[in-house]
Amino acid sequence: MADAEARRTRTGRWKMLGILLICAAPVIASYFTFYVIRPEGRRVFGELVEPARPVPLVSARTLDGAPKALADLKGQWLLVSVAGGACGPDCERHLYLQRQMREAMGKEKERIDWVWLVSDDAPVADALRPALAKATVLRVPPTVLAAWLQAAPGKSLPDHLYVVDPMGNLMMRFPAGLDAAGAAKARRDIDRLLRASAWWDNAGR
Repeated sequence: MADAEARRTRTGRWKMLGILLICAAPVIASYFTFYVIRPEGRRVFGELVEPARPVPLVSARTLDGAPKALADLKGQWLLVSVAGGACGPDCERHLYLQRQMREAMGKEKERIDWVWLVSDDAPVADALRPALAKATVLRVPPTVLAAWLQAAPGKSLPDHLYVVDPMGNLMMRFPAGLDAAGAAKARRDIDRLLRASAWWDNAGR
């Protein structure tokens, strides 16, 4: 009887592993296409984050204070920035570049969300809110952000823009100090990611 129970346990584990592999296969395939096959042979501008870091299963807050599970962000490609609510010049530049990069995707833009994760309780200026109409803005504790996102050595989380895949895994960051020229290169990376995943990823969650 003990042997039968052990066999059932092993079988269950193999089935679970198979399900996980099936779920992850599309994302793995798109990464392979992007990084190994590399359509058009272009150099990748962003830096791959290894291993991929999954979204924490915790609650964030909207700017109005309503709770929202951070995992609800899954289901879309995400272009993410981090900054305090005061949003200085670097923060404003990132928000502008995020919006422009997404709009430049044309009809594919519905497959990617631009996200601002506010790392403190500082109020967001009323003058900035209209520009955020198409953004997802959530307040997230710094400890949670550190468990999910990862800056380059010697840099801090607000220095970068990040790409998160539809399964909620951080998988890429763009260099610190991104300007318009760098944003154009970053946009090409995102465009290739979207094309590499077009066969399995649809717009909307």
